[in-house]
Amino acid sequence: MAKAFKYGLKGITGFLEPTERELLRSLFDDVISMLEPEDRGKQDPLAAMIGLDMDVKEPSDRALRRLLPDVVKDDGAASLEFRQLTERSLRESKIGALRAAALDLDKDELVLTAADARHWSTALNDVRLVLAERLDIRDEADADHVHQMQDWSQAEDVESYLALVYNFTTWLQESLVQAMLQSLETRP
Repeated sequence: MAKAFKYGLKGITGFLEPTERELLRSLFDDVISMLEPEDRGKQDPLAAMIGLDMDVKEPSDRALRRLLPDVVKDDGAASLEFRQLTERSLRESKIGALRAAALDLDKDELVLTAADARHWSTALNDVRLVLAERLDIRDEADADHVHQMQDWSQAEDVESYLALVYNFTTWLQESLVQAMLQSLETRP
């Protein structure tokens, strides 16, 4: 069984069972595959180098829209312009955090540096955003309903399984954030 992240002499540490590591690896891989941009072979090399993507559109997948939201509410043109200038680098940043966190899954005991902890926090947050969208969590009542599912033996369908996975990643992220805060409080 997983042990919550905590801050101590070695830094931020945690423990995951092999099945929990494989679950997280799978979740990280799924989100990476969602975020990987389409291959645009004939794109202008200079635009690609500086991260411009003039062909970008708002994602049709609601979960991907949660990861890559419009930045200007009710102004599609301004949001599109911002998306053209920043989406590629945002995708790359998120993918980088997910891959970095996945590399740590090769060890039973996790010992995270401050940078590792930031990658993990980003990765877990992105996984939770996707799961929340798949579970149709819109408000506190929806979240409370999902949090009632606590027993793996009661998982009867995809929704109940996703609820359990969401609760696990939520617990893991909360313990990580608490450990990160504690590490900040103890700095001289």
